[in-house]
Amino acid sequence: MINIDCEYKIKEDISFIIETEKINKIELSKRTGISRVTLDGIVKNGTTTDSVCEKFYSYVFNNNYRINTVKEELLKEKYDKVLFHGSKKGLSKILVTGSRNNCDFGNGFYLGETYNQALSFVFENDKSSVYSFRCSLDGLDICKFDCSMEWMLAICYHRGTLGPYSNSEKIKHIVDKINTADVIIAPIADNKMFYVMAQFTDGEINADVALHSLSASKLGFQYIFKTEKALNKLIPIEKYYLCAPERDECKKQLIERSFEIDTKLKLAKREFKTGSYIEEIFDEKL
Repeated sequence: MINIDCEYKIKEDISFIIETEKINKIELSKRTGISRVTLDGIVKNGTTTDSVCEKFYSYVFNNNYRINTVKEELLKEKYDKVLFHGSKKGLSKILVTGSRNNCDFGNGFYLGETYNQALSFVFENDKSSVYSFRCSLDGLDICKFDCSMEWMLAICYHRGTLGPYSNSEKIKHIVDKINTADVIIAPIADNKMFYVMAQFTDGEINADVALHSLSASKLGFQYIFKTEKALNKLIPIEKYYLCAPERDECKKQLIERSFEIDTKLKLAKREFKTGSYIEEIFDEKL
């Protein structure tokens, strides 16, 4: 377990906007609807409320300052490895047992390699936020998957859709690799992608169709920290406020991506008609 004590850096962000816009706190108060007294209090002690954050960061976002994603770029230039986690209610501590058992790779602490990855999983919740972490993978046992059959079967196993194939030697081999690793690195699979996987496990599409459709996701890789040894490699950096305009833009982008996956699934069904179906795959030797 590690404790999380990082908060929004609204004090620094207010100073940045005042300097960049070449305005004072009186003008910023008029533009954001935040009282001068409140702004003074934030600048003095750095603390605030969610309602004030919403006013300030909505103003920032609506004026084309993508402050959170720019911070991501700067962090990646400053540190060797930076990862991001989206939380629906905020974090006070993290545990390797904190996730649902039916997540992609079972229990563990899940992070993405980009800010937008983390945002895409929590944007629907108005109390959500994103956290950044420095990390090192030195000395850890890593199990890495690409967009492959093993990756798809591992996710279907943990999400409980393999049915009678769950106890096969092929699956036991994959699960053993996962359970002996400190960190899993694998392509992210959201619910839209899992819909495609479910069609494969139901025997509606073959493996080639599924994998070519899933390659359209472009969500990047997730990092699952599964042991205390791995968690101790994480250092919290910052908590990011997700204002309504930013969450709305994320929703629009995900809808567009969903259409892209649907289109590729339809085209893949026409192109890859001779791939193996699930019952054929489990008839094959490992």
